[in-house]
Amino acid sequence: MRVIVGSKNPVKLQATRNVLGKIYPELEVEATDADSGVPDQPIGLEVTIQGAINRAKNSFSSKFDLAVGIESGLLEVPHSITGYLDLQWCAIYDGEKTTLGVSAGFEYPPMVIEQVLEGVEVGDVMDQVTGVDRLGQKTGAVSHLSRGLLDRTGNTEQCVLMAMIPRMNDNLYYNNQKNLNI
Repeated sequence: MRVIVGSKNPVKLQATRNVLGKIYPELEVEATDADSGVPDQPIGLEVTIQGAINRAKNSFSSKFDLAVGIESGLLEVPHSITGYLDLQWCAIYDGEKTTLGVSAGFEYPPMVIEQVLEGVEVGDVMDQVTGVDRLGQKTGAVSHLSRGLLDRTGNTEQCVLMAMIPRMNDNLYYNNQKNLNI
């Protein structure tokens, strides 16, 4: 199985290897900087998902079986402290169909969201908050905020695995039988 990841972020690459390596024992993974076609700090469901799809499709070629695009973005969520949660979306493209998955979401502190809404990227704000340069390419904000109980690799693995569920059960998702015995 040959897979291309539409990002050179080491966390996205490792999460993809970790999940797909359990599904495909003979796995080769490469990385490329694929254009997301969305702002560096996506805000909103549509734009974040489109970024993941664009990364997957823009990195795909016939030399790969699958292309993986991962995009993290802020989504408006009523009743939350700041009005936003961070979710990572994964799109997996095989040249014909795209499957999607999402990670667990978490909320940033209000001062982070305030700066993001003023145009600063989450990663830059969290680097300042934690004093860790390129935190998003290491353990991630989720690790800092969860006190190490979940790191960015684990959070990213969630969205990759969720995007693989239809592919792991193609008889349930892509079979045109009307009466499936589940």
